[in-house]
Amino acid sequence: MKAIVGTYECKADSKGRIMIPAPLKKQLAGGLEDGFVLKRSVFQPCLELYPMAEWNKMMEKINKLNRFVKKNNDFIRRFTAGVKEVEIDAAGRLLIAKDLMAFSGIDSNVVLSSAVNIVEIWDKDKYEQSIDGSDVDFADLAEEVMGNLNDGEDGIS
Repeated sequence: MKAIVGTYECKADSKGRIMIPAPLKKQLAGGLEDGFVLKRSVFQPCLELYPMAEWNKMMEKINKLNRFVKKNNDFIRRFTAGVKEVEIDAAGRLLIAKDLMAFSGIDSNVVLSSAVNIVEIWDKDKYEQSIDGSDVDFADLAEEVMGNLNDGEDGIS
């Protein structure tokens, strides 16, 4: 799957449905028939929307964990807590279950943000706080995370 690109603002209705913006829906078109998995994020108060093909890749990795190691079982249980299989309906809407709405604090203003091969779904205010940068020096973070990738094959580093 190609990387998903973009950040989109939309609204959630009283039933927890959000209209997927057309440019994002176009990028997700290849996965519309297979569906998606919606789950809690591990590190942030947001949700993650996995195209089914990406979710299956993740499950292949997780299935390699030894279930006779308690930490592995604990991780699997927490990683999959609240996981829902979802679809984008004919009107282009995604229904977010109430427990996931509560976890993420989503009320009505929503941000859909690309995260390489998945889409993060945020309450708008929480999203703005997460990218504010007051608690993280992005230049230092970029150097620490990407600074060791000096292979030069792609012309980026």
